[in-house]
Amino acid sequence: MSKGKKIALIIAGIITVLVIGTIGLAAKIYSDISRTAAKTYETVERQQPAETKREVAADLKKKESFSILLMGIDTGTDGRVDQGRSDTMMVATVNAEDNQTTIVSIPRDTYTEIVGYGTEDKINHAYAFGGAAMSMDTVEKMLDIPIDHYVSINMEGLKELVDAVGGISVSNTLEFTQDDYTFKVGKVDLDGDQALSYSRMRYEDPNGDYGRQERQRKIVDAIVRKMLTMSGVSQYQGVLDTLSEHMKTDLSFDDLKTIALDYRSALGAVKQDQLKGEGFMQDGVSYQGINAEELQRVQTELKEQLGLAE
Repeated sequence: MSKGKKIALIIAGIITVLVIGTIGLAAKIYSDISRTAAKTYETVERQQPAETKREVAADLKKKESFSILLMGIDTGTDGRVDQGRSDTMMVATVNAEDNQTTIVSIPRDTYTEIVGYGTEDKINHAYAFGGAAMSMDTVEKMLDIPIDHYVSINMEGLKELVDAVGGISVSNTLEFTQDDYTFKVGKVDLDGDQALSYSRMRYEDPNGDYGRQERQRKIVDAIVRKMLTMSGVSQYQGVLDTLSEHMKTDLSFDDLKTIALDYRSALGAVKQDQLKGEGFMQDGVSYQGINAEELQRVQTELKEQLGLAE
């Protein structure tokens, strides 16, 4: 298996910036965050389908609900420098009125139309074909909701981010061995390398890739919780350095400040969900097919969070 089956720890990156930005007491901290945000900021040119595009963009200053596509890219280590694929994909909707953030994991092998490429394929190939823009358009078309923003982080960023916070702990429910590491049932302490291995395994898991995605969400939660306990320049600087090198987003520093002030309660109440499919083979390739009922369930959930339900 490629070492690119990584967790999209993007949400942790966002919350790190937001939390530190909110409680930053010194001018140096504010300045460091501003510089990091400038390095990570990267806009995209999209071909948003007319049927799902917002007539007017979500206005963060009015505390309107918005969505973010979170992607973990399978590049950054082992000499990999190609475009890569978004082998972890999550959609987060943030609703300030209901004080709720909903995160839905999307199976990387989901079979769907790749918008702008003229084919149907695994959803994680959209990033390889057209970067963040094509990924956003593809997810938007499939889920029938507007995708307002994106955040991506590569594989090396996962390792460095876990190490930057001093390691994490997760509650493990399945004993397994991966990359010469054995993970026992119960509380497991992980450094960066171990976190990569922990998030990678799926073939020994009776739940397959869905079990892997559950472990990814555990790592996201553990990193965020660890970040919330951090204090002092020496601790946060390593996190900011990691984000500036490995994360990209179209959220500006002003956007992040607005979210920090107006969406804090929503970011603190996270509901997690999983888009589930059934495996099938086509031309010798394995895919996940999402049936209409399951797709409708998730679409309805996200539309309600975005205030778009009919």
